[in-house]
Amino acid sequence: MTAVSNPATVAECLRVGAGFSQGDRNWIAEQCATLDARLASFHADATELEISVKDREARGQKVTLECWIRGRDKIVTTSGEEDLHAAIMDVRDDLRRRLNDAKTRQEPRHDKHPPLPKTQ
Repeated sequence: MTAVSNPATVAECLRVGAGFSQGDRNWIAEQCATLDARLASFHADATELEISVKDREARGQKVTLECWIRGRDKIVTTSGEEDLHAAIMDVRDDLRRRLNDAKTRQEPRHDKHPPLPKTQ
């Protein structure tokens, strides 16, 4: 596999949506920086992330993290955690899992065993 010349990073691809301000952006990018290793296999110009929160700091707040990667289905993760930091960690971890699952599904399976011959 060849290295991506301009790998995607959270800091480069993240937009803040409803409920967050530009002032929140750097803090959120730092919290989600562990996604960088997973995003690095995609081009930055083909990757977008957007995080938003509905009813921030209220009971029943909902954090949503959306990920668009050109040529792939959009991934949406949500969290209803009451603590904002915990909700951000929740959507970050869920996105990492879903990106890993998507990568696993797209990789060819070289470890499959050939079918056993049928016996009569």
